[in-house]
Amino acid sequence: MGRILLLSAVAVLALDAKVQARDLTLPEAESLLVRNNRELQTARRGMESADAQRVIAGARPNATFSVNSTGIASNVSADTVFRIDQPFERGNKRELRLGAAAGLQRAARSDYLDVLRQQLSVLQGAYYDLKLAQEKAQTLAENAELFSGTLAAAERRLKAGDLAPADVAKVQVDYERAQNDARSALAELARAQIALAYLLALEAESRELRAVEPWPALERAEPAAVEEAIDARPDVAAARTRVEAAEKLRDLARAQRTRDITLGAQYERFPGNVPSNSVGFGVAVPLFTGYDFAGDIQKAEVDRYAALDALARVRAVAQSELARAAADLNAAAERVARFDGSLLGAANRSAQASEFAFSRGAISVLEVLDARRTLRAVRLEALGARADYAKALGAWRAAQASVQALEAK
Repeated sequence: MGRILLLSAVAVLALDAKVQARDLTLPEAESLLVRNNRELQTARRGMESADAQRVIAGARPNATFSVNSTGIASNVSADTVFRIDQPFERGNKRELRLGAAAGLQRAARSDYLDVLRQQLSVLQGAYYDLKLAQEKAQTLAENAELFSGTLAAAERRLKAGDLAPADVAKVQVDYERAQNDARSALAELARAQIALAYLLALEAESRELRAVEPWPALERAEPAAVEEAIDARPDVAAARTRVEAAEKLRDLARAQRTRDITLGAQYERFPGNVPSNSVGFGVAVPLFTGYDFAGDIQKAEVDRYAALDALARVRAVAQSELARAAADLNAAAERVARFDGSLLGAANRSAQASEFAFSRGAISVLEVLDARRTLRAVRLEALGARADYAKALGAWRAAQASVQALEAK
C-alpha cells in the first residue's frame, strides 16, 4: 500500500511539473543571459563610465571672466576692470587625452565581452547541470520502480516458499535506498534550477525551468586552434588596448613640459580719468621653477611597463586556459564514446537477464541486486560523463571565443 501511495504521489508531481514547466533551449537561455545577467549589467556600467571619460578627455579649458573694482569708498568714481582669460593647450595634449580615452573605451568594451565570454561558459555549465539533474531524477525514479518490481517478485517467491525471509529483507533494503536516492535527486534538481535561474535573473520562476536542449554531439579540439585563438580573445584585446592607452598617457605626461599659454583681454572703465575707457591684452606662461613634471613622466612610463606585463600575463593565462580546455574536451569525449560504445549496452543486457532469471528462480537475490546496482551506477556515470562533456565543450568554445563572435551575441 505504501508503494502504491508513493508512486501515485510521484505521478502527480510529474504531471504538475509538466504543466508548470518552462521549456528552455540553450540559445534561449543565452538570449536571456545577455538581457538579464547581473554581471553583464555591471560590465555595461563600466562601458558607460568609459564613454563619459572620453567626453571629459575631449573637453577644452574653460575661459574665466572677472570683474574688479577699486576706489569704491573714495569720492571719485570707481575704477572697474572687466577681464576674460582663455587658456590654450599646446603640445597636442587634447588629442593625446582623447586617444588614451578612446583606447580605454575600447578596453572597457572588450572587458564587457570577456565577462560575456565567461558568463556563457558558466551558463552552459549550469544549463547542463540542470539537464543532468533532470535525467538523473528520471533515472533514479525508474530505478526505484525497477526495485519495486524486484521486491514484488521476491515477495511472490517468499509466499511460494522459494526464497528465504532474509533474502527478501535484502531486496527491501535496496528498495528503500532506491526511494531515498529518488527523493535526493529531486532536491538536486531544485538546486540546479536555482543556479540557472540566478544567471538569467529568473529566480521567481526557478521551479519552472526545464532544460530541453539535447546532449551535444561529440567534437574534438584541434591543437592548432589554441595558438590561433589567443590574440582574438577579448581579454587579450583589452590588455593590448590598455598598452596603447598607456603609451598615449606617457606621451601626455611628456607633453606637460610644453607650456600652455593663457591669453587675456580686458576693458577698463575709469570715469575720473582721461580717457575714461581703455582696452588691454595680456599673455600668461607658466614657469617651471618648482616642478618640471618629472614624477608624472616617470609614473606614466612605469604604468606603460605594467600594461605590457599585464598583456604578457593575460596571453599566458589565455594559452593555459585554451590548452586545458582542449585537453578536458578530448578526454570527456573519449569517456562518452566508451559509455555509448559498450558499457551502457552491456549493463542493460546484464540487468535484464538477471531480472528474468531471478523471476524464475534461476539466480540468487545477491546476483540480481548486484546486476541492478551495476546498471544504476553505469547509467549515472554515463549521465555524468555526458554532462562533463557538455560543460567541457562549453568551456572550450568560451576559451576560444573571439571579439567578433561575442559581438554577434
